[in-house]
Amino acid sequence: MYIQQLYTNCLAQAAYYIESNGEAAIIDPLRDTDVYVNMAKERGAKIKYIFETHFHADFVSGHVDLAKQTGAKIIFGPETQAKIDITIAKDNEVFTLGNSKFTVLHTPGHTLESSCFLLTDENNINKALFTGDTLFIGDVGRPDLLDGIMTKEELASKMYDSLHHKIMPLEDDIIIYPAHGAGSACGKNIGKETFDTLGNQKKNNYALQPISREDFITAVTDGIAPAPLYFFEDAKINKNGALPLETVLANGLKPLSIEQFEAYKKEGHTIIDTREADVFENGYIPGAINVGLSGQFAIWAANIISLHHPIIIVCENGKENESVTRLTRVGFDNIQGYLEGGFEHWLANEKRYDMVISITPEEFSLDIKHSPNAEIVDVRKESEYNNGHVKGSKLVTLADINNQIKELDPNKEYLVYCGGGYRSMIASSFLKSKGFKFVKNVYGGFAQIKDSGVEIEN
Repeated sequence: MYIQQLYTNCLAQAAYYIESNGEAAIIDPLRDTDVYVNMAKERGAKIKYIFETHFHADFVSGHVDLAKQTGAKIIFGPETQAKIDITIAKDNEVFTLGNSKFTVLHTPGHTLESSCFLLTDENNINKALFTGDTLFIGDVGRPDLLDGIMTKEELASKMYDSLHHKIMPLEDDIIIYPAHGAGSACGKNIGKETFDTLGNQKKNNYALQPISREDFITAVTDGIAPAPLYFFEDAKINKNGALPLETVLANGLKPLSIEQFEAYKKEGHTIIDTREADVFENGYIPGAINVGLSGQFAIWAANIISLHHPIIIVCENGKENESVTRLTRVGFDNIQGYLEGGFEHWLANEKRYDMVISITPEEFSLDIKHSPNAEIVDVRKESEYNNGHVKGSKLVTLADINNQIKELDPNKEYLVYCGGGYRSMIASSFLKSKGFKFVKNVYGGFAQIKDSGVEIEN
């Protein structure tokens, strides 16, 4: 038996390849499925099953495309409702894979169809539990994504039963393989490890402690940040079936001349510039929003830009495929192409460009003293802000900047900071794209600001 975790850092997402005696199963595949097909081919195995732990809300799954490529069955747990060709398993139903087997454990709580898959080896020993968004390392899945169908308290109560009656009775040495790690918005405070034993989680995971149902519901539902709006779009795509990735990539990877690019820009297409912040700030096409490839690129793009809005790309030469592919993973299917030759080609043709002023924490300190009318904007998460922030700063979380922008005056000066500098450049470019003229980005974020002598408060 062979198990391979395929972890994608920029999405904080884990897919899995499991193989036994020439047969393979894929759990929670990403939209770009070549890695799974190639792995099976290289190992001389046939993909038999595609197990989905639930309808993912944070990325577009590759289950439909992978099934078409391989003939594998798509397996979901009980209570699944979808418009695609799938097999809906019964609770405790067994699926044989080579000399091993998977048992479906229906574990509602994150969603109603959420299920875990228990892997038993050829010696009939339970080896691993693939928990999806039911159980993370140090956390559990958020129970607030079915508003209008079921309250978060009702789902949390179901989660309590799932954990106590389905998962906790299992052997302590079973390996827990979740669908997400630290940085995912599918949980409140997921640990940095990407797998662990169930025994360790029983000791260290707050949600597995011996507490009452009422206390559990309070613990799980307290302090959940609002879900990104694209979560609901992605869940719908996964239920109804996504466009074939090949089709989306063919459209998104079209090289655009400057004339074509300008025409799309005039029509109102959103420009995403995927270059690094320190390159972007020195010159960019007016109106472009910088979301650098080095961070949680697709997640932040989907947080601030509608999946349905037409997109055009500016990137470093050679980064076109990465830029477009990563955007498609979260559901950007309306990408119209990229600027051929990139920003350098734009400059060579003497086209107008803009810049972002960035300042050091020391310069930030001076600006606070000598520009009393400048407003300080903190674009971190609320939990980060509450743990310490610059005195007098206004919290405008990047995830909610589309809504909070109405609270800002485009004629005022703003000093923007985040945790390390990545999110503040996204926010600064976003504000400038909306007509804000006096925006400064602070290098290094709060990590460096707090050591610069600037007054901090909690």
